[in-house]
Amino acid sequence: MTREEIFEGLNEVFRDVFDDEDITVNEATTADDIDDWDSLEHINLIVAVEKKFGMKFTMGEVSGMKNVGEMADIIEKRI
Repeated sequence: MTREEIFEGLNEVFRDVFDDEDITVNEATTADDIDDWDSLEHINLIVAVEKKFGMKFTMGEVSGMKNVGEMADIIEKRI
């Protein structure tokens, strides 16, 4: 899976979780960039990303992610 395909999948998940078809994430996207991204939605987002890509993040990975690019890095290493 290419990085572009990973971001296509992430965009699908973000649009679904936040119920906003206009969301487009990139390497630098953070919770500050998306209005409804709070701690509860973060959990929903992580679960949805894990389901989409058929993997599980560790607690350390989840707490260490600074932006969507770092999330994509972890996904890329796992698949």
